[in-house]
Amino acid sequence: MSGRELFCQPRRVRRGAALTLVFAGLLVTGAATGAFPDPGQSSDRKTPTGAARAAAGHEDVAKAAAEAMADGKSPMEAAERAVSRSGDRWAAVYSEGEYQEFEEALDGQYTGVGLWARRTADGRIDVTKVQAGSPAAEAGIRKGDRLRSIDGEDVDGRPVTDVVSLLRGDAIDARAGTTVTLGLARGTRAWRETLRRALLSTDSVSVHRLTDGITVIRISAFTRGSGELVRTAVRQAPADGGIVLDLRGNSGGLVSEAVTAASAFLDGGLVATYDVDGAQRSLHAEPGGDTARPLVALVDGGTMSAAEMLTGALQDRGRAVVLGSRTFGKGSIQMPTRLPDGSVAELTVGHYRTPSGHTVDGRGITPDLEVSSGALERAETVLSGLGDPS
Repeated sequence: MSGRELFCQPRRVRRGAALTLVFAGLLVTGAATGAFPDPGQSSDRKTPTGAARAAAGHEDVAKAAAEAMADGKSPMEAAERAVSRSGDRWAAVYSEGEYQEFEEALDGQYTGVGLWARRTADGRIDVTKVQAGSPAAEAGIRKGDRLRSIDGEDVDGRPVTDVVSLLRGDAIDARAGTTVTLGLARGTRAWRETLRRALLSTDSVSVHRLTDGITVIRISAFTRGSGELVRTAVRQAPADGGIVLDLRGNSGGLVSEAVTAASAFLDGGLVATYDVDGAQRSLHAEPGGDTARPLVALVDGGTMSAAEMLTGALQDRGRAVVLGSRTFGKGSIQMPTRLPDGSVAELTVGHYRTPSGHTVDGRGITPDLEVSSGALERAETVLSGLGDPS
């Protein structure tokens, strides 16, 4: 099992809510610019039943929070109770600090010390990577060091998600500048190191080439700028080689970036349709994408939301062979509501569909070829059978 400090599940997910980097990030921007309708604004059109329920849900949560605030109680706790009664499986309430983390993540940033970790078979937590220029790197921590404790808490045998949460300081909404003390070991040496958390940048897109000229583009999440990085990678790929688009474990992100990524492989046309409070909209790729190179998209059960939207577009339009296992099935849209204490509630206001009209939410996307292991090797075989892109 392995983990990263950015796209792990925060504590609120483990309590039953869902923080996934999904449509919400786009909606935060869209609501401010008028690109999406305000759930509370008046309209002459008839509001569908589902949209009416969503609007009522937002009103119920906001009312509960306001009443709690007036009574000197916690608006956030009141909102959480209202959300739990709503029946909305994707609804969630975040503290002000958690939501700030969410927005930082969409910017391709996270607050932490720059460590990647994994749990070994015997339960030890080992450092697998240290980000260059990070507080951990500056302290001399290396790949292979053992992480024994965080702020005095023994981490042996704990899930990596818990370890990451401690490193980030999720329980105290830790910001950049706060300190964390690590207990470390290297060989026979054991020591403690106190680090100051920092706002760090992530690499959500990575590119490497296989020996047969195939370019592998891995997207871990759709943060700001990731779509253009994908387009650049496609332009720089060898003309006589295929492309593997690795979306395994992609937790979603900004839909605008997923559409830009789709534009790298499509010559315009429909990417997805969606509704927000009953208003039907569509998303289109920009013209001029590369439609010639053979393309395989790798997916798994951790492929979510905006990544599923991209997968569905490439599959429905016959642009890619999708290989792997069924995707997660997160195709709903959440709209954020700011509460009196600065916390944020998100309730579902709509869903999106693939170009062929398939609903993703609760169903996921079934790959063209089911593969449980050796997916990259199988992708190479498939690409070799797709022929010369010229």
